[in-house]
Amino acid sequence: MITKKTYLSALMIITSISGFCQANKKEDIKAIKSMCGCYEVKFNFAETFQYAKDTAVYIPSKTKHESALEWVELVEDSPNKIMLQHLLIVSDAIIIKHWRQDWLYENTDLYTYNQDNNWKYIKLAKKDVKGQWTQKVFQVDDSPRYEGTATWTHVDGKKYWMNVADAPLPRREITKRNDYNVLKRRNIHEITTTGWNHEQDNDKLIRTENGKDIILAQEKGFDSYTKVADSKCIAAQKWWGENKTIWKNVRDKWDTVFAQNKDLTLEDKVNRKRLYSLLFDLKPGAKKEETDAIIDSFVVHK
Repeated sequence: MITKKTYLSALMIITSISGFCQANKKEDIKAIKSMCGCYEVKFNFAETFQYAKDTAVYIPSKTKHESALEWVELVEDSPNKIMLQHLLIVSDAIIIKHWRQDWLYENTDLYTYNQDNNWKYIKLAKKDVKGQWTQKVFQVDDSPRYEGTATWTHVDGKKYWMNVADAPLPRREITKRNDYNVLKRRNIHEITTTGWNHEQDNDKLIRTENGKDIILAQEKGFDSYTKVADSKCIAAQKWWGENKTIWKNVRDKWDTVFAQNKDLTLEDKVNRKRLYSLLFDLKPGAKKEETDAIIDSFVVHK
C-alpha cells in the first residue's frame, strides 16, 4: 500500500527532476540560438593518418585553410525546434545559400546515411532520447546530409554538444575523390566567449556492399566562428528577405518526403545537373509546383 508520505516524496522527486530538465532545456536553447548572427569563419581541415594499402600511390587531401563571412539566420524558433540557415557572403552582390542545421528536442525519427546517396530511416525509443537534441544537417539544396542525437553539456563553464554520424563526402572532396564513400563525422559544437567552434575528427571510410567499413584515412577539422557586427552581413539579410519564400517551398516539399518515414535514395544528377544547380537557377518568384517537380525528379521510387 502506498502511503501519503511515500506518494508526496515521489511527487517531490518527479517535480525536482522536471524542474531540472526544464532549466537545462532553457540553457540548451540559449546555446543553440547563440549560433545565430554574423560571423567571420575560418575553415581548417588536414589529413592526420592514412591507412591506404598502397601508400606509394595514395595521394592525401591537401590541407585546407579558408575564411569567409557568414550570416546565420534564425528561421524557426519554437519550444522543440530551432532552425538555423547559413548564408555565405562572397560579395554584396553574391550570396550563396549554404548549409542548414535544425535542432529538434527529444526527436525519435532519424535518417542515417548509408552510402551511394541512400539514407536509412530509423525510429528511436522515447526513453533513449530523453533530454537530447537531434541536429539535422541539410545540404545547400535542403536535401539530407547527416543527423545525430545527443545531450547538450553545460559544465565547468563549457557549453558543448558531441555526436558521431555518418555522412556523404563533403563538398570540398566530392569532386576530387572517389576512393572512399562515407565520412564518419565526430562533431563537437562548442559555444565560446567570441562565438562558437565546430570541431571534427573524421574517418574516411570505404563501405562495402555488405556494410563492412575500411578506414582509408582520418582528418581533423576545426571551423571557428567569430562574431562580428550584424551590419557586416546586411547583404545576406537582404538576400534572405528576397528569397526566403522559395526556400520555404523547398523545405515544405522535403518535409513531405521525410514524413513518409522510410528509407530514402536520391539521384546524383538529373539531365546531367545536380539538384542544387537546378534550384539555384530558379528566380525568387518560382512557383511551388516548379520546386516540387524538381525535387520529385531526384527521389528514387522503389
